[in-house]
Amino acid sequence: MSIFLLCSFLILCTVGVPIAIALGLSSVTALVLYTSTPIGLLSESMFSAMNSFLLVAVPLFILVGQLMERGGVADRIFDFAQSMVGWLPGGLGHVNVASSVIFGGISGSSVADIASLGAVEIKSMTRHGFDKGYAVGMTLATSTLSSIIPPSILMVIAGSIANASIGLLLIAGLVPGLFIAFAFMVYNHIYSVRHGMKATPFKFQTFVRTGLRALLPMLTPVILLVGILDGFFTPTEAAAIAVLYTMVLAVFVFRQIGLGELPGIMIGTARTSGNILFIAATAKLAGWIFAYDGLPLKVANLLSTMSDSPTLVMVIIFLFLILVGMFMDAIAAMFILIPVLLGPAMKVGIDPIHFLVVVVVTLTLGLVTPPVGVCLFAAAQVAKMSIEDVIKGAVGPVSVLIIAIFALVLFPVLTIGPLRLMGLY
Repeated sequence: MSIFLLCSFLILCTVGVPIAIALGLSSVTALVLYTSTPIGLLSESMFSAMNSFLLVAVPLFILVGQLMERGGVADRIFDFAQSMVGWLPGGLGHVNVASSVIFGGISGSSVADIASLGAVEIKSMTRHGFDKGYAVGMTLATSTLSSIIPPSILMVIAGSIANASIGLLLIAGLVPGLFIAFAFMVYNHIYSVRHGMKATPFKFQTFVRTGLRALLPMLTPVILLVGILDGFFTPTEAAAIAVLYTMVLAVFVFRQIGLGELPGIMIGTARTSGNILFIAATAKLAGWIFAYDGLPLKVANLLSTMSDSPTLVMVIIFLFLILVGMFMDAIAAMFILIPVLLGPAMKVGIDPIHFLVVVVVTLTLGLVTPPVGVCLFAAAQVAKMSIEDVIKGAVGPVSVLIIAIFALVLFPVLTIGPLRLMGLY
């Protein structure tokens, strides 16, 4: 039954059926053909999947991203990042990385990163002597940081699927995100030295001035993480507070968004959220089928026959997730695979928080790789380049991304260690 569901789902996706509809049709067809389950129970199951306080955080964080994207934040962040790291060799490449780190701590969305910062980053890098392909490739690869660094929408979804602590998972994504950012900066430094890129002098006055302009938006992740860590509010409540804070900034402080524009932003948020939550509802059916079919147990037995080493099993899962991410939307993949793989992974001794972080980080590769990479197409549109040229320019940065993620797979201490040092885990 599980094989029938997966095969029919892949076939429907291949012919262009939207993911949520393809998953729902495949699940309903499998249930009708292989079980005697009343159809009425299916709608109840889908509704119960949405009856989750944790999932409320998803549309709220999407709204934060929309408000920040249109609220005049991108230029402030870019200017501050430039004053902070622009003096290094190949400074604009480092600015690209730093901008995505800062913006990721505000928006939680890789697509929002490309849409708001992409054009500024590419134009500035090419104007200062970088090859356009390299500039676009770095912009594409660094956009993944926004899906890793808290508040990450993908981390919220992964935590809700696994019934894990979302607050803990958000914090667990911080060090891996910074580690990947460091890897990008090392790569950019080597590239810049080889190509004779010159640095600009550091100006303290500019650093202070741009830092003050960007201070209020950058307080968003600080407020969220401190509030969650100290127990003042839950991640969902933190998302609501972030919405109020960013709305005040965008509408009343920066005055980049008029009150009349808010309904349109809300509608855009509802559309994006609807797509994600519709996938969640239909994935509930698929998850029930996998459980009914005993798929997690079969996967556990298969993995145990391959190896009883947690590291080797994690490497196998990592390679499998790369393949899945190339052909499936990250959110859909998480809803399908986390219930199937989490139990078997824990059975061989893999830490659940480490597992979930690796799943999220690995599936972000699918955002930047063909044939369904959303950020890949967004970058091509922003840069006005063909997909083929963007892919050529992204080979180096994306290779660095893969190597950095592989290091996270091999060394769980990068994920779990900081949590234990802070006494959270």
